[in-house]
Amino acid sequence: MIHIKTKKEIDFIRESSRIVAETLQLLKKKVKPGITTLELDHVAEDYILSNNAIPAFKGYSQGGNSIDFPGSICTSIDEQVVHGIPGGRVLKEGEIISLDVGVKKNGYFGDAALTVAVGKVSEEKMRLMDITEKSLYVGIEQAKVNNRIHDISAAVQKFVEENGFSVVRDLSGHGVGKYLHEDPSVPNYGKEGTGPKLKNGMTIAIEPMVNLGRFDVRTLFDGWTVVSTDGLPSAHFEHTILITDTNPEILSVC
Repeated sequence: MIHIKTKKEIDFIRESSRIVAETLQLLKKKVKPGITTLELDHVAEDYILSNNAIPAFKGYSQGGNSIDFPGSICTSIDEQVVHGIPGGRVLKEGEIISLDVGVKKNGYFGDAALTVAVGKVSEEKMRLMDITEKSLYVGIEQAKVNNRIHDISAAVQKFVEENGFSVVRDLSGHGVGKYLHEDPSVPNYGKEGTGPKLKNGMTIAIEPMVNLGRFDVRTLFDGWTVVSTDGLPSAHFEHTILITDTNPEILSVC
């Protein structure tokens, strides 16, 4: 069921999303060769808690046999698409790292992500990050009242594929609100003019995950980390969006 949010609920989601955005900007400044992903996780957790909020991912359960997620953020490096677990891995010059942050405050969630270069990276990786970020905004442009969810999906897919990359199909964006993942699903590929109709008061996370090579992915033995099957790099950008009667509002900004 898709929930239309009240003004009070939107204000709570906006507050959580603002903390997400501030956390991401703080992390972006900390990314450099020699830092560990666990150190980044501690930076994020400390900042989120200092805002009287809760890291949304820590302890998150997806059921089955996988462990509850142990980190406060997701740290996914190079071929890791999403859900990388923070730990002792040291960042190296030339890598790219996707940072995904979720926050819960006042009972409501915000969610966003970005990909950052570790020192100097190849032109190929720079272009991958650039096209992925631009595809996010191409999708956001379609997040208008009376459009349909797959208008967003088709726009992202078209832009990415025209630029020679591929969109991950096994993972998607989602509704955001009282729960971290709500209806509707927001895929990054699809046929325009299909899917649920967008209505004023909907809050959704749009999050292109774009691979340098093929779109195929698999999950590692830890039950969380999703990687490209061909071992080539992937990038990830995400915003929490409010559908309004005028233009879409990006909530995960600071």
